[in-house]
Amino acid sequence: MSLDTNLEDDFQPRLNWDLWRKILLFTRPYRRHFAGLFVVAVLTAACDVLIPLLAGWVIDEVTQHGGEVNLARFGIAFGIVVVVFAMCVLAFITLAGLISTGVSYDIRKACFDKLQELSFSYYDRRPVGWLMARLTSDCQGLARIIGWSLLDAVWGMCFLSGIMGVMFWLNWKLALIVLSIVPPLVVISRYFQLRLLISSRAVRKANSHVTAGFNEGIMGVRTSKSLVRERRNLKEFQSLSTQMYDHSVTNALHASVFLPCVLTLCSVGVGLALWFGGAGAIAGTVTVGTLVIFINYATQFANPIEELARTITMIQGAQASAERIQQLLDTEPQVRDSGEVLAAIKRQEHVVAGRDVAIDGLPDRIQQVEFRHTSFAYKKGQKVLNDFNLKVARGQTIALVGPTGGGKSTIVSLLCRFYEPTEGQILINGTDYRQRSLHWLQSSLGIVLQVPHLFSGTIRQNIRYGDLGASDEQVERAARLVNADGFIAQLADGFDAQVGEGGNQLSTGQKQLIALARAILADPQIFIMDEATSSVDTEAEQQIQEGIDRVLTGRMAFVIAHRLSTIQAADRILVVCDGQVTEDGNHDQLIALRGHYYQLYTNQFSQDQSSQLLAGAAKE
Repeated sequence: MSLDTNLEDDFQPRLNWDLWRKILLFTRPYRRHFAGLFVVAVLTAACDVLIPLLAGWVIDEVTQHGGEVNLARFGIAFGIVVVVFAMCVLAFITLAGLISTGVSYDIRKACFDKLQELSFSYYDRRPVGWLMARLTSDCQGLARIIGWSLLDAVWGMCFLSGIMGVMFWLNWKLALIVLSIVPPLVVISRYFQLRLLISSRAVRKANSHVTAGFNEGIMGVRTSKSLVRERRNLKEFQSLSTQMYDHSVTNALHASVFLPCVLTLCSVGVGLALWFGGAGAIAGTVTVGTLVIFINYATQFANPIEELARTITMIQGAQASAERIQQLLDTEPQVRDSGEVLAAIKRQEHVVAGRDVAIDGLPDRIQQVEFRHTSFAYKKGQKVLNDFNLKVARGQTIALVGPTGGGKSTIVSLLCRFYEPTEGQILINGTDYRQRSLHWLQSSLGIVLQVPHLFSGTIRQNIRYGDLGASDEQVERAARLVNADGFIAQLADGFDAQVGEGGNQLSTGQKQLIALARAILADPQIFIMDEATSSVDTEAEQQIQEGIDRVLTGRMAFVIAHRLSTIQAADRILVVCDGQVTEDGNHDQLIALRGHYYQLYTNQFSQDQSSQLLAGAAKE
């Protein structure tokens, strides 16, 4: 089960006021809405209090004066209260909806902005599902509480205070008797709200497990059948279903017991009002209208008390969401510009820069990159790169080969400054790249991955992603440069053809060509290819390789290669094993060395020849 599912249901019994003060900062833009909503909540509570009061007065007037009473003024008063009440409800719904929607939008935007800033190391420790939950359910839950529950609480407190005030004003002795049901009502409401929250969270968590079980069963159906795992899978799924059944029964039991308990206590309140108030009415110390008012209020005690208990419980339940949201917002990127670099960028904003000056005031053109005694460890004490040294000049192509986990991708990730060295330096034109603008460096890179990611939309939109200001002509020129124009012309809609989600309407080779065109459109100074041809057939590989050869001219390039036939023309080939360079030279030099590279190359050559012979035999 994912980290997200397990963390989603944490419950905090105590309120963290410092945390909620930070979360409530998102309500600042809506201060006027909150002020209006507070007024509306007070007016709504006043209307709720006045309606039984007016009814009691009417009864007293009729009791005392009979048919001679002019009820028109009471009818007008009732009409005014009803109209005000209706307008308040409309305003309440409108304002609460605006606040809830606005706060949800602002929290999501702040979280998304933060996710764009964070370093790769943050994503290494957080599953995608966990992050998605922060942007969806957590944001929505907090906004709902801020927009609705807190104002329900204001209404509840005002209504309860109004009821109690009117009761004490009319008859303080009878008020004390009737209000004796409030303490047990508070205790019962609080108790069952907590139990309902916990059991409903358990149901949601069990449902997540069941959903995951469905997903794994469907996605892995071929594996399950090949391993004859059907009965075992069914047994595991039945266990998950049983857990959900048990939690659902518990939740339903709490809900079914809660309402009768509340109704019983309210009935006790009504009974007390009738008993003592009726005796007072017979004795002449309490009017019939007053008795009716007390009975009405006694039946309505449960509403504000239940609302207050529910609100407090929901706030406690949402505290885990608030903590996760605030934790995300408080996270500082491990890789970011230093204060000196930010100051240099700010100074440069007021300077008319030349064409060869970067946003940090230093030279824009990258002439040399140097790894100087560079080491790196994802976890402390576990180096994946150890004392790596390399100098690369503009126009050179460096190929990185070696076993999986040897450190090839780490070298490239450090160059891109997705991570920073734990020891040593990486220098650009002789300056430590931590003293340069991060945005400038990463804007100077063009990256093509082994499995390219395309966004839903057209081919044109995906290529233009490399430079959003590029014209259609520039987009098409980039496609021609990398040999992508051939297959695009064969599509019915050409450059306006939809690629599908993740590019699923295209082959892997076609996606690679589009990714290559996208990268070249950005006109990068450093080109990086991470096994860009390892997942395509020979024909597609030739097309991609031709495109790569064109775009690398005059650029610095780092190529992680699986197929060694694609890197024979590289200026230098580094064999990287266990975080260290074991061989260094061009293709001819490494072949003559007859070391690890020679073995890799000859093995691949033999395999390619065998594949060609088998393909030829199949055609015959």
